[in-house]
Amino acid sequence: MTAGVITTVEREIKLRFDSPSTARDAVDALGATPTRARRLQDDRLLDWADGNLRRRRCTLRVRIENGVSALTFKGPPQPGLMKVREEIETEITDGRGLLKVFEQIGLIVWFRYQKHREEFVRDHVVIAIDETPIGTFVELEGSEAGITQLAGALGRSSDDYIVDSYRGLFLKLRDECDLPTTNNMVFD
Repeated sequence: MTAGVITTVEREIKLRFDSPSTARDAVDALGATPTRARRLQDDRLLDWADGNLRRRRCTLRVRIENGVSALTFKGPPQPGLMKVREEIETEITDGRGLLKVFEQIGLIVWFRYQKHREEFVRDHVVIAIDETPIGTFVELEGSEAGITQLAGALGRSSDDYIVDSYRGLFLKLRDECDLPTTNNMVFD
């Protein structure tokens, strides 16, 4: 992450893999360049008690990883084959402190999730291997053409694209498996 506020249009998909090793083998076969080592990301989604952001399909997230934090706002996803939405992000020095400030002004953490992520790049597409409590995913973020090309190189088609959030995937699994109700998708 770089200092300052970065506004982009995020375009991404997820692809499910059987294990971290099969995902790594597939990404290695692409000849992608490693850019960020494996690390734990601890994310908290915030909203007002009335759910204003969720109703608007927007996200406010504080991410804490390796002593660095980021504040991210994501606008509502646009309809389409890939998840496309505005993203505004800025690095912050103290994510836990910011969470306390947000709590004092009435924002609440309504969902917390973790993942181990490592990142690569090829053809201007960021490739992330995400190990989550609900499985392993490869996330592709970049241009539509770049994502389509790399998904194909990974042996996947648009039928394999997952555009749901990790929270959405977690809720589906929780409901399918009749797991206890919780707002945390975290490692033990």
